[in-house]
Amino acid sequence: MTIVYGVTASMQVRNMTVDVRQEIVALLPRLRRFACALTGSLDEADDIVQAACEKALGRLDQFTPGTRCDQWMFQIIRTVWIDKLRHTRRRQGINVADDVEQVAFDARIHEQAEARMDLAIIRREIARLPEEQRVILVLVTVDGRSYQETATMIGVPIGTVMSRLSRARRRLAEALDGELHPELRTPRVVGQAE
Repeated sequence: MTIVYGVTASMQVRNMTVDVRQEIVALLPRLRRFACALTGSLDEADDIVQAACEKALGRLDQFTPGTRCDQWMFQIIRTVWIDKLRHTRRRQGINVADDVEQVAFDARIHEQAEARMDLAIIRREIARLPEEQRVILVLVTVDGRSYQETATMIGVPIGTVMSRLSRARRRLAEALDGELHPELRTPRVVGQAE
């Protein structure tokens, strides 16, 4: 048995495993937000986070000490979500997109109602974004990642992150403008690309 500074190697591995588990527990709120943004549904997000945690805990030996646990977990969540989408599409033969919950009307507070409607529009449009734009939008705007961190995390150049984020933000802004001011919408020609 190898002794390192008075501690056995197996004790070091056990301590590292406990540390990673504790870090995963601390990450749960962020993981849930990320999964919710991907799925558009809290129930599905919880299922995806649970599946990702099970996968991570079952494969702790694949975690590289000294690397970022959050990046590892975000990648696992993304993979679980993609796998679930593929499975659902194969099983049902359709592209499954969750409908946004109906926004309850609050007659007492006008601003709150407007904010809820804006949020519903944003959620709907985020769900409609291409997956590569949605992931970047969530990592940068919801989770507060830098462009460089996001680029490293998903394995694309920083310029790609910036252009995808720009397209996603532009699409959301256009959706808000179109929903709030339908008279300003530009008529689309049949067959015109978005």
